[in-house]
Amino acid sequence: MRCMRHSLRVGTKYPGALVCLLAGLTLPGLVESSAAENASGAGASALASLRGLAGEWEGSYQWSGARTDGGSLSATYSVTGNGSAVVETLVMGGVPSMTSVYHLDGDDLRMTHFCAAQNQPRLKANRIDLARGAFDFAFVDATNLLSPDAPHVYGMQMRLIDSEHITITFLFGGGGKKSEERITLKRISPNLSTRS
Repeated sequence: MRCMRHSLRVGTKYPGALVCLLAGLTLPGLVESSAAENASGAGASALASLRGLAGEWEGSYQWSGARTDGGSLSATYSVTGNGSAVVETLVMGGVPSMTSVYHLDGDDLRMTHFCAAQNQPRLKANRIDLARGAFDFAFVDATNLLSPDAPHVYGMQMRLIDSEHITITFLFGGGGKKSEERITLKRISPNLSTRS
């Protein structure tokens, strides 16, 4: 706030500074209220759908494009942060290899992907089709990305086919090459605890 640049001393000659300080103390409440109101949009509905994934899953992955390998994997979805985030952990060969955290930023559905490439792309849902269970994410930025052309996830597509089947497609690029990793999962056990 611009008015906060003034020093606050007892007997200050800036009486408006106290008003600005008091306004600053009440603004966070207004912002929280506004965020809560916004949480009723498509992003919040999509996150509610993702909370329904809580449990154990198994399936397979297949690369196409610059990479062509594939294999089996398992996944765990859990809910944390009093229902504010969904954690997806993908396990290959018994070793957790990638984790994604889905959460809201206002009404925007966001995702941070902790990649096996050892960077952390942050993505934002740019398409939410609740009727079809289709969520598409686009790259926003990344942490620990050594260069713009270093290998990283630059997009993701999730399809909630039904309550027992989902597909995830990671769009991966680096060094001028692009690949897609398509993951197909089937639920093997639900997690009855969806809030943590």
